[in-house]
Amino acid sequence: MKELSLNILDITKNSVTAGAKNIEISLIEDEKGILTLSIKDDGCGMSDETLQKVSNPFYTTRTTRKVGMGIPLLTLAAEQTGGKVSIISSTKAEDHGTTISATFDTKSIDFTPLGDIVETVCLLIQGNPEIDFVFIHQTPKFNVRLSIPEIKEILGEDVSVAEFEIIQWIKGFLDEQYNDVQ
Repeated sequence: MKELSLNILDITKNSVTAGAKNIEISLIEDEKGILTLSIKDDGCGMSDETLQKVSNPFYTTRTTRKVGMGIPLLTLAAEQTGGKVSIISSTKAEDHGTTISATFDTKSIDFTPLGDIVETVCLLIQGNPEIDFVFIHQTPKFNVRLSIPEIKEILGEDVSVAEFEIIQWIKGFLDEQYNDVQ
């Protein structure tokens, strides 16, 4: 994929398909330029058998196609920079869910650009208003944070976060946080 935000969209859609009600997307960059992407959900989780197969591009649980490229492409993008991908998943009733973490060296010539992360986050929220997303992007220079549970608390039950005006506000809120650091 040409942008890391597209990997984030693809992997997060897997969390949606897994029935997640809460999804946290975090991008944490340290002072050495190591970026850690983490997508954590409370979906149904993966069995040990599935967990062993998800890195294979010819394995997918989807019925619409015969390949599953999300994890292999994310792994390729991370490994090209000297990073790696790890997946932790549980199907236990009291502790179900999946966490996918990938590390990247942002100084590597092979680092995939982040892309339009604001549009990606807005698209995920608009398409899945029932899910409580939390988005965090921290670097040594700035912190960006968005919490859909906090926004829902302010809006109340009668207003959907998928409404045009709310999505526009969320986009502006994120853009403002990113613009404040430039």
